[in-house]
Parts: sequence; C-alpha cells; structure tokens
Amino acid sequence: MRGALLVAGTTSDAGKSVVTAGICRWLARQGVKVAPYKAQNMSLNSFVTADGAEIGRAQAMQAAACGLEPSADMNPILLKPGSDRRSQVVVMGKPLTEVDAMEYWQVKERLRQVAVDALERLRSSYDVVICEGAGSPAEINLRRGDIANMGLARAANLPVIVVGDIDRGGVFAALYGTVALLEPADQALIAGFVVNKFRGAPELLEPGLDMIRELTGREVYGVLPWLDGLWLDVEDSLALDNRPAIGTRTPYGRQVLRVAVVRLPRISNFTDVDALASEPGVTVRFVTSPAELEDADLVVLPGSRATVSDLAWLRATGLADALPGRAVLGICGGYQMLAGTIHDDVESGAGRVEGLGLLPATVEFAAEKTLGRPVGAAYGCRVEAYEIHHGVVTAEGGEPFLDGCRVGSVWGTTWHGALENDDFRRAFLADVAAVSGRDFTPAPDVSFAAMREERLDALGDLIERNVDTDALLRLLEGGAPQGLPLLPPGGALREAPDFSHNRFLAQ
Repeated sequence: MRGALLVAGTTSDAGKSVVTAGICRWLARQGVKVAPYKAQNMSLNSFVTADGAEIGRAQAMQAAACGLEPSADMNPILLKPGSDRRSQVVVMGKPLTEVDAMEYWQVKERLRQVAVDALERLRSSYDVVICEGAGSPAEINLRRGDIANMGLARAANLPVIVVGDIDRGGVFAALYGTVALLEPADQALIAGFVVNKFRGAPELLEPGLDMIRELTGREVYGVLPWLDGLWLDVEDSLALDNRPAIGTRTPYGRQVLRVAVVRLPRISNFTDVDALASEPGVTVRFVTSPAELEDADLVVLPGSRATVSDLAWLRATGLADALPGRAVLGICGGYQMLAGTIHDDVESGAGRVEGLGLLPATVEFAAEKTLGRPVGAAYGCRVEAYEIHHGVVTAEGGEPFLDGCRVGSVWGTTWHGALENDDFRRAFLADVAAVSGRDFTPAPDVSFAAMREERLDALGDLIERNVDTDALLRLLEGGAPQGLPLLPPGGALREAPDFSHNRFLAQ
C-alpha cells in the first residue's frame, strides 16, 4: 500500500491531532510503514529531535504512535507566537525570522516549497503519510496563501477527511459549512467526515448523520465516542479550557500532593506537568490568581515564549508576591523569571529587567536559540531531557539542580521533559513532600512512558472500533471519490492559485 491523506478540522482543537495519531497507530499495528506530517503548525508546545531540530510536540507524539523517532520533515514549518501579532518562524527545525502576520505573507511563498519537499521525502521513505491540517480549511481569508490545508491537499492531490467536535455543538452546520465555503477544486478533495467527542444515545445522532450524507453527498466515516482521561501532548493552550480532571487516583501514601501550575499568557511546553499528573495522589491544576495558590504544595512556573512580558503579568496579578515562602519549580522561562536579573535585547528588547530574585542567577538572552537533548543526573537518578531557549541562565550560587540551581524550596532548570524520567520524578516529589510537610509517598511502579503507550493504543483502538477503516484504506490507495457534488455557494468563490502542476503530485 502507498498513499496519503489529510485530516482537517472544522475548528482548532476539533481533534485533528488525536485522530491523526489514532490512524497512525492503527496503521502501524497493521504492519504499515507510516509517518505523520503537519506542514505548518502554530504552537508553543514543541520538542527537540535527536539531531537538534525543533518541531511541534504533537508531531513528536504522532511519531511515537508510528514507532518512529521524530524528524524535522514531520513539521517543516513551526510558528511560535510571542504576542498577538508576532511569531518566530522555525523552518526545518531552526529559527528563521520573527514576523508579524502581514510580514509572514512575504516569506510564506518560499516556504511552500519547503513544506512540499518535506512531504515528498516522507512519501518516498514511507508507505503511508497521514497529514494533519491546521485550524480549519474554511478560513477563506487565508486560502490564497494556504500551505497547511487545501493548498497542501491540492498540491499533493490528497483526499481529505474533516473532523468535527460534536461536544461544542453545531457540528452539522460546521461540517456542511466547511465544505460549502470552499471553491470547487477544493470541494472535490473533501471525501467525508468524522464526528468526534460524542457522548449520548447513538440512535438520536443517526438521523443527523443520514441528513449530512444526503445534503453533502459525502460519507460519515465514523463517530468517535468521548474518551475520558485522554490527554496527549496537545498543541494549543486553548485546550486547557477543556482539560479533563487529572491526578484524581487514590494516593499511594496517606495524603495527596497539590500542584498549581501558573497559566502564563504565553505559556509554552505545559505538557511538562503531564508526568506529575500520572502519579497517584498528585493533583494538578492551572491557576491565574494568588488565591488559587493557598493550598498548593508546589507551584510550577512553566515555560514561556515571552519571559519579560509574562513576568510583568505575574507582578500585575499579584502572583509574584504570593511565591516567596512556597515550594516553586521554574522550568525554562519560569526559571528565568526566578533569577535576580534578566538582560533581554532579543525576545522583548526590554534590556535590563529585575527578576523575582528567588534564585541566585542572571539571565542573558542570546540571538541564537539553544536546542538540545541533554543528559544529566539529580537525586542520583539519570535524567534525559530537551531544551529550547534564547535565555542563557548563569547560576551564581545555590545547589546544582540539573543544569540549574536550587535554594531551599525553590528549584530552577531549563530542561523540559525531566519529569518524564520516572526515578527522578519520584525522588523530586518525595523532596517536595518533605519540604511541604505532606505525608505523601510516590508510587514505586508508575511508568510514564508505558502510560503514554497505553494512551496511544487507546487512540488506535478508537479508530479501529469506530471508523470505517476499509474506507480509509480505499482513500489512501485511490484518493478522493470521483464526482462528489458541489455545495453552494462555493462555486462563486474566487479561485486560489492552482498548484496541481507541482512535481510531487504524481507520488
């Protein structure tokens, strides 16, 4: 089998990432050599590959679903917003430039070939490539320069399935409207739909499925039920609004340990705390006010794409004043905020800024981004991690802690993913419990890696049990069905550039 398809969505957070991962896992279990791909990703949750390339964290998760080491080809273009109007552009794993929305249009055309070439390399190396779209293909104001949704589908002649989130309501309007707003050549590639996050009586849903089939002339390939406890390396902090309850399992010891994660405006790599929530008796919640810290045994200051700006927000909300005297873990940008002085002429251009002064360290922002997969030790445990930062922190005292330092009940490190190391996580939590006076004992047998594998298998099961997988195979092998009906008013839309001449169309 050789082929590819695009998983698009009616909205952000409709479930594209998990459906893509689920299809990848299902195919991999069938012995298919499959890889994930997302041409353009806007996310502050990122990962570093073995060769030092930065890609979206969701694509790293999807690579794991395929049993692969992630690569830059799986996410050739990554946008990392630093404000509402400006983003860092990461191309093939390395930062290229910083642009606002209009400036990005000037570089986007030359990035189109980068994205196409990356997909071509994957298609030449793997039997199947499952592509994930971005946002919605019906963002018609962005269609002319699109390289992530229908622009990609047209360039590579990809059949497209559209995922709709029924839990939000209005899923039938969203599915119909997504197709109807597209121009004819785009509509011709929309093969059908998947309804996601359904909870309720299937017999009540069935008449709507019949009507959407009749109205659009397209198949509903499956209805995915709501899956409790599923949380896998999401891309967007928008998903935090719907984050399931985490850390509710019965504690191994006598008491629970309560972790409060500060939800910074430009929070990045908040997936660092997922491993904490895997521990029985550890509760994790995201907070935005000092009152929410009252009963916290540990406060986590996570990563940030805008350290100086988010530090100012900490002070404005009163959270900064609530931190002294508490157990605090700062990770990457959070560690930078804990330092005494920050010199930033790169990210914010603010120059010298006073930090929180909870750790004896200084920060100097460098023009070149540090990307790596460091290995070290703490509490006598081996720690494998990854790092992504412009701010270079120099510890000037305290006890060594990974690459950072510790003073009393305050820890700081630039390493992401350290808490996924089971022995280290248990030792750290035991130390936090001792500092906070909690009678908490970490469970001795929790494997975060095994838990992630179980969740990926659950996604594969979700696809296998609830999607017409024979139809998916037909799409992969034969492309979108011929003669799909055109829905109005799409025929009246102005045509976008035709990229069907691209040399890689015939793959």
